[in-house]
Amino acid sequence: MLPALDEQRWHLPAPLAPGALSQAPAANPLPEALLAVLGRRGFTSPEQIGALLDPPAAPAAGRHFADLAKAVARLKRACGQGEQVAICGDYDADGMTSTALLVGVLQRLGARPIAAIPSRMDDGYGLNAAMVERLAEQGVALLVTVDNGVSALEALERAEALGIEAILTDHHAIPDPLPPHLALLHPQRTPADSPYRGLAGVGLAYVLASALCHSLRRADGLKIALDLFCIGTIADMAPLVGVNRRWLIDGLPELGRSPLVGLQALQQLAGLDDGPLNAQAVGFQIAPRINAVGRLGDPQLVVELLTTEDPDRALALARECEGLNRQRRELCSAIEAEALALLEADGPRRPAFLLLAQNHWHHGVIGIVAARLVERFGLPAALLAGEGNGRLRASVRAPRGFAVDQALQQCAPLLERFGGHPAAGGFTVRADQVAALHAELEGLAQSWLQQSGRGTPVEPEALLGLGQVDRDFLHQLQRLEPFGIGHPDPVFWSQGCQVASQKLLRGGHLQLELVQGEHRLRAMGWRWQGPANLPARVDAAYRLRLDQWQGQERLQLELVGLRPSASEADGEAEVVLRRRDRTYWCRRAGSGLVVRNAAGDELSSEEASSHDHPYVRALIQDAAIALGLVA
Repeated sequence: MLPALDEQRWHLPAPLAPGALSQAPAANPLPEALLAVLGRRGFTSPEQIGALLDPPAAPAAGRHFADLAKAVARLKRACGQGEQVAICGDYDADGMTSTALLVGVLQRLGARPIAAIPSRMDDGYGLNAAMVERLAEQGVALLVTVDNGVSALEALERAEALGIEAILTDHHAIPDPLPPHLALLHPQRTPADSPYRGLAGVGLAYVLASALCHSLRRADGLKIALDLFCIGTIADMAPLVGVNRRWLIDGLPELGRSPLVGLQALQQLAGLDDGPLNAQAVGFQIAPRINAVGRLGDPQLVVELLTTEDPDRALALARECEGLNRQRRELCSAIEAEALALLEADGPRRPAFLLLAQNHWHHGVIGIVAARLVERFGLPAALLAGEGNGRLRASVRAPRGFAVDQALQQCAPLLERFGGHPAAGGFTVRADQVAALHAELEGLAQSWLQQSGRGTPVEPEALLGLGQVDRDFLHQLQRLEPFGIGHPDPVFWSQGCQVASQKLLRGGHLQLELVQGEHRLRAMGWRWQGPANLPARVDAAYRLRLDQWQGQERLQLELVGLRPSASEADGEAEVVLRRRDRTYWCRRAGSGLVVRNAAGDELSSEEASSHDHPYVRALIQDAAIALGLVA
């Protein structure tokens, strides 16, 4: 989504320390703009950049997970004796792929796995006592939790009473006390500097499956395990650092040729069956089709899809996923339109915390719509849907800087249940407490806005001329993949672009043709929120994309920000900088620059070089970036 010009808050990148860009790896040279991106992310030495491009192999997992050997020994016994093993997962993409991973591997190794995933609508999150009792009636004596378990105290106490052993694999916050268990695999239980610290639920399932396959000398289970690791890790937006990065680099190039017929069917329906899968294709094409099932349907569908060996059955299941994903899109569009109408009905003054409630909204998709409101307005948002018995259930999303988990903790006396992390969370609240809750959250958001300011932040990382955007630069950029949480797709910016043409497409998308000198590129602003007519010259912030349409490929800019470009006066570009409560006007002067304050006093970059005051040095550096004198 591309916010309107007045909804954007631009932050230009901080200047790099002198000499920082000279730290390029001799054997792997990169363009200056990419070195600037990496330098601003903390990669300043050849060794650091080399480790990003080619991460070290994962260390022996047994040295990082104290209970791994115990868990493997118990599963080996289950495989050898053909035991039933319950794989207790969750209804999001991470939980469903984790479940499918262990079900698929254990089937190949001789056990009889059963997938046990609660219903989002009927059971809520995580393992519960009723599920445990049903599994006991089926003769299950061992269960493995994936992507949940550490908070299932009541359920696992019941399991212990019924003689069921439990292996827990989970990455959510560890409570005190822990439930009874035979073994626990958790990233927080690894050493502080462990490369396993960023694992999602599917990563822990992969660690367990890999150790089991190696112990049994059965490498045939590892290929499907790595494929499902890649899908679940990207879908769960796990940080792409440590072993996550290493395993994705190993697994993604082979993912398009997966032996999983269910994944092949998903690729076919998503139009991805004619090329390799990258992180973007998984995140925007495969993961939503899987997630839609957990939001609106039965998660067992995904487990069967990703474990079946029957191509016809796989295609039928993939079509069910496709139908649910279409339904998910329609629901999201309807709820978003209703939410925007509610905001408009409240008048022109927008609250600092967007809290909207309707009994008929669907629990499975309100989190998506809340995220869209955050993207549109740059404000924290909560959408509430009716749960019955005078209660509502909410999904919360927030921009960077507003900590959802801390905010909900401060509102704990008003809530029935709550949980989450800094960017997202959820809660249940009684209807008669909603007004008091909104007032409390509004106060917290107002305090946050006083520090950060309103609007969606636009934060480019390096300056590019349109003439630098070519296939070679794209190839060099692709060397930094995969992108994701902890290592996002870089945002570049180009200054003083002429808007040669602009067109508003069906669906509200903005198509531009931007020109700098002899160089011309198409730019797309998805779900543009502003007016049809832009200024003649703009600064554009964007991600670089390779657009494929009707068998042809072309470079395209995916816009994340636009702003009017610097005014032109006597051939000299002038930009305005605001620092704290002061305003400065900056222009080029030969190879340097001149900064003018509100009183009309001017300071050149040559004069500033003799200044020791950090404020003056920082001001000159910011002006140099804004005028395009440095990357």
